[in-house]
Amino acid sequence: MTGTTGHNGTGNGTGNSEALREEIRRTRVELGETMELLAAKADVKARLKDSAEQAKDRVREQAALTVARVRGQAGQGADLARAQAYETGVSVRRNPTPWATIAAGAVAAVVVLLIVRGRRR
Repeated sequence: MTGTTGHNGTGNGTGNSEALREEIRRTRVELGETMELLAAKADVKARLKDSAEQAKDRVREQAALTVARVRGQAGQGADLARAQAYETGVSVRRNPTPWATIAAGAVAAVVVLLIVRGRRR
């Protein structure tokens, strides 16, 4: 059945040969792209490497956020400690008697410990 039936694609090929060649070229290009995609999916080593890189990036981002949060909290803690130290200093300046009593008690305790320690020798 190799007659000349015209340009419906089953004839001698004068009308549709260029269209057929173009279709074959497009099919080859699509097949090549499909093969590249399948090869990329089959490359487990490269996929694992990409996955590891993504995980590493996520960990770095989390670490940066954590460091920023800790620094902020440390700054707040330092500010709070400064404020408390300032308030304690103000209260000592206003009323030094209780602090003097505590200091005298501490000195007395040290003296008693030294005496007791000296008697044991």
